[in-house]
Amino acid sequence: MADAPPPVIVLVRPQLGENIGKAARAMLNFGFAEMRLVAPRDGWPNPSAGPAAAGADIVLEQAQVFATTAEAVADCAHVYATTVRKRGVTKTVLTPEQAAQEVPAQPGRSAFLFGPERSGLDAEDVALSRTIVTAPINPEFGSLNLAQAVILITYELSKHQDLVMPTQEDVLPPAPQEDLEGLINHFETLLEPKRYFFPEDRRVATRHNLRGLLTKPGWNHLEVRTLRGVLSALAKQPRD
Repeated sequence: MADAPPPVIVLVRPQLGENIGKAARAMLNFGFAEMRLVAPRDGWPNPSAGPAAAGADIVLEQAQVFATTAEAVADCAHVYATTVRKRGVTKTVLTPEQAAQEVPAQPGRSAFLFGPERSGLDAEDVALSRTIVTAPINPEFGSLNLAQAVILITYELSKHQDLVMPTQEDVLPPAPQEDLEGLINHFETLLEPKRYFFPEDRRVATRHNLRGLLTKPGWNHLEVRTLRGVLSALAKQPRD
C-alpha cells in the first residue's frame, strides 16, 4: 500500500484476552501489526493474550489502549465499522473486498472497527464511521467470532500488499532435457525385456505415448531423481 499508510485494526471493548491474541495472530498472518484497543474489559496487558497469539507478540507489545473509540480513531481519515447490522444508521455499505480496494487509493489513515464479542459494535461506534463493512453471510447464522472477522478483513487488505505465497519459495524449475531423457531411457530399458513395446508394429506409437506421459508433468530434477531411484529399486532382484 504505497499511497497510504497501513490501516489500523481497532478492537472496541474486547472481552477475552484469548480473542485479542487470536486477532493479533490473524493480523500478522496478513502483514498488519498496528492494533488499537478500546477499553478492554479485563484491562491490558492481558496474560491470556500471549499464548493465543501464537508468536504474534510484536502486535501485542505495540498495541495502544484508548478510553473511547473516538480517541482511538482520532488520527484516521477513513473509519470502517464491521457489522452485519446497520443499527438504523444510513451509511455506505461495502463488502470486505470493496473496502480493501478503496483503502490504498485514498490519502490518510484508515481504521477498521471490530465490536465486542457478545454484542458487536453499538450505535455510537457505528456513528463514528463513514462506511459500514459487512460480508454476505447466512442470514440465519450471521455471527462471526472476533478473530474470524479480523482475518476476513485483513485477508482482503493483504491482496494489495507485497506478500509472497509460502509455497512459491520451494518451487523448483523443470529438470533439464538431459535428465528427462535419462528418465525416459531408464523406463524403456526396464520395459523392453517385459515386452511392453509388443507388438512390433505399435513400438513407435507406444514409445511416443510413453514419452508424452513422462514429459507432460514438467518434473524438476529432484522428482526425476526420485523416479529413477524407484525404477532402480524395482529392477533389483529380491533377496532370499
